[in-house]
Amino acid sequence: MTQRGRAGARPGGRPGSSRTRPDAEPRTPSVPRVDLTAARARVREVIEPVVTAAGYDLEDVNVSRAGRRHVVRVLVDTDGGISLDDVAVVSRAISDALDAAEESGGELLAGEYQLEVGSPGVDRPLTEPRHWRRNTGRLVAVNGLIGRVISTDDTGVTLDVDSATRELAWTDLGAGKVQIEFKRMDEAEFDDTDLGDDDEEDEGEGEE
Repeated sequence: MTQRGRAGARPGGRPGSSRTRPDAEPRTPSVPRVDLTAARARVREVIEPVVTAAGYDLEDVNVSRAGRRHVVRVLVDTDGGISLDDVAVVSRAISDALDAAEESGGELLAGEYQLEVGSPGVDRPLTEPRHWRRNTGRLVAVNGLIGRVISTDDTGVTLDVDSATRELAWTDLGAGKVQIEFKRMDEAEFDDTDLGDDDEEDEGEGEE
């Protein structure tokens, strides 16, 4: 997480031209208004080449307001998932890129901002072929179907739907959603040695 602060002059009239009543409370400088959509596009343009060069995919960029500062949230991913060390490396690279862009071309975001970098959760819609590839073996819902991802290729994805194979082309595929699965008690695996130890303890308690 990276946090940046900038000091700015208070907008107002000419020096010595303003008057303040003795009992008046000091004014808080107003926060510069920023077009969040435009800011998001500028940030993405700056950081996407950096993320790609580091070997990751830029999945999403979001810019929002939090009080008197902006929050820049960046989601990155790659085959095999993202570790905490990966997040730290990418965060530094993104922060350096934003600093360099501001030094050479002006502010991307007016005022203070906070940078947050992470990886997508399981609730992220599956919209790209790489999303489906990275969820091979998982249960997903798409196009009114619920099935398990068997494989993907250049043409589309293959699902196991109720033990029947279904092939869906990328052009006909809507956004998928990973389904959360909970193992049933009758499918859970137990260690027989643990049960045996309990039986021995019970027998021992009954002896005098």
